[in-house]
Amino acid sequence: MTRFESNPCGGLRIDLAGTSVVLRGSGALWIETERTLVVADLHFEKGSSYAARFGQLLPPYDTRETLDRLDREVTALSPSRLIFLGDSFHDAGGETRLADGDAERLAGLARDRQLIWAVGNHDEDGPRVLPGEVIDEASILGLVLRHEPQAGLQPGEVAGHLHPAARVSSGRGSVRRRCFVTDGSRLILPAFGAYTGGLNVLDDAFSGLFCRPVLAAALGAKRVHAVGMKSLRPD
Repeated sequence: MTRFESNPCGGLRIDLAGTSVVLRGSGALWIETERTLVVADLHFEKGSSYAARFGQLLPPYDTRETLDRLDREVTALSPSRLIFLGDSFHDAGGETRLADGDAERLAGLARDRQLIWAVGNHDEDGPRVLPGEVIDEASILGLVLRHEPQAGLQPGEVAGHLHPAARVSSGRGSVRRRCFVTDGSRLILPAFGAYTGGLNVLDDAFSGLFCRPVLAAALGAKRVHAVGMKSLRPD
């Protein structure tokens, strides 16, 4: 079983492939000893992408809301390294559609810290103008950070891409929340972006990725809730 303990911030501290990490209530991963904050699937400018491609007029505030949540994490933790774990933009043109103020806020995240952009399937080239290092994957304390989880057993892998969500039911009804999912060997992060949906962790896309009982760490209003496999329900 995955070993975990509640954290004073409302998160869960777990042992991930021998490294202590904190699963934050925001959906961010905190590697405390390295002062490293990791977020996945921000999908900046998804609203403007839908408006341009499909004529679907979503309120154009998703980037700002995502940045507000990210700013709160940066203010709370003062990381020395910030890693965007792929699909930071919803499409290749997302960077050019940023409002001036949002672009300035993103650029400001690179001041006084290392900013790293791992590429994803939506943003294969990474940003072209914004500061920071563009990579395929990173290695930290034996953990391998990449956008898309690779097939088979990958001890120490930290990935995004699948936007995991957990549905939990009880006698009072059911609730569906974004979640982390881990077996203590590998970890998949929830999507951090404001306009991103979630894929139920019981979906076939997750099959074969975990070899031990899974813990779904569901994001609640005030804390992260540890949910075992027996409590999970399909959509």
